[in-house]
Amino acid sequence: MNADPLEIQKFGELAHRWWDPESEFRPLHEINPLRLDWIDRHANLQGKRVLDVGCGGGILAEGMASRGARVTGIDLSDKALSVARLHLYESNLEIDYRHQSAESLAAEMPATFDVVTCMEMLEHVPDPASIVSACAAMVKPGGHVFFSTLNRNPKSYLLAVVGAEYILQLLPRGTHDYAKFIKPSELARSCRTAGLDVRELIGMSYNPLSKVYSLGSDTDVNYLMYAVRNA
Repeated sequence: MNADPLEIQKFGELAHRWWDPESEFRPLHEINPLRLDWIDRHANLQGKRVLDVGCGGGILAEGMASRGARVTGIDLSDKALSVARLHLYESNLEIDYRHQSAESLAAEMPATFDVVTCMEMLEHVPDPASIVSACAAMVKPGGHVFFSTLNRNPKSYLLAVVGAEYILQLLPRGTHDYAKFIKPSELARSCRTAGLDVRELIGMSYNPLSKVYSLGSDTDVNYLMYAVRNA
């Protein structure tokens, strides 16, 4: 299975705090409107069949469902999925959460979804190219695929690891392993190999003074990639 048991355990131990906007998951709550608007702008989520790979506690999945998408979320953390399912009683949304890997679902449901998202996950798995390939397999020809991850360079190490985890304490220490960060050129190559046509690369930045996230041209640290499956 393309998963790191220690990563699953790490996030599972924090799962009960997933929906607390002042918890370790505060950055996810703060960036969710940005990434949700970005996805919706490209894919027009209303009425679309959407898969969220590595859905965790369901922050993005619920956001997309609230925009009218029919959402399936998959993850390998039982604890995170339990929290996601429990939160549906509060949000009154309908989402199909499954404890399943991307690769196994790709074998079961090829070319099924209009949109596939995989956000803040690739840097936590042993073989990110395998996840990219599975995402490409599950989206329909002409369908939309969205990724977000962390660039690998000295600046990203200083800001995403030293800054975010140790100085600003935006994230728990040990959240990220710098060696698993992925350069945009590497992710784009995996996309092309999987039959995806990369349409946009955009950066996400954090201003520690204003404490505001924004999308822009700076892809040195966090970045998002939008691709379309070739027909």
